[in-house]
Amino acid sequence: MPETKETLKIGTRARIEMIDITADVQKAVDRWGIKEGLCVVYVPHTTAGVTINENADPHVQDDIVAHVSTLVPRRGAFRHGEGNSDAHIKVSLTGSSESIIVERGRLVLGTWQSIFFCEFDGPRKRKCHVKVVGG
Repeated sequence: MPETKETLKIGTRARIEMIDITADVQKAVDRWGIKEGLCVVYVPHTTAGVTINENADPHVQDDIVAHVSTLVPRRGAFRHGEGNSDAHIKVSLTGSSESIIVERGRLVLGTWQSIFFCEFDGPRKRKCHVKVVGG
């Protein structure tokens, strides 16, 4: 089984934002020439994550950012001393990885779906690992 892994470098610009990385993930699949298999996207950070959601209407990302911030406000009765406890909780809600099927060399995503890197404690320089396993 052919395997590949590469690391995307992502520079975030805001404390909380969602960045569409779908094209970069697809380019990784293209580079390795895997036609059938599985693509895993993994974020190795405790204050940033990854999710799949709608990209046809940018208001969806705005709504997610706004309402996650309402659910878990930046300031609260947190015991963690770094001042970013909200970011840790928000990542627990989104998760740190996504698995996407690859068919005929393409990521199998729904019509309106995209892969988003979710920053909750930026701006920062981040990494996102992409591993494609052919089968």
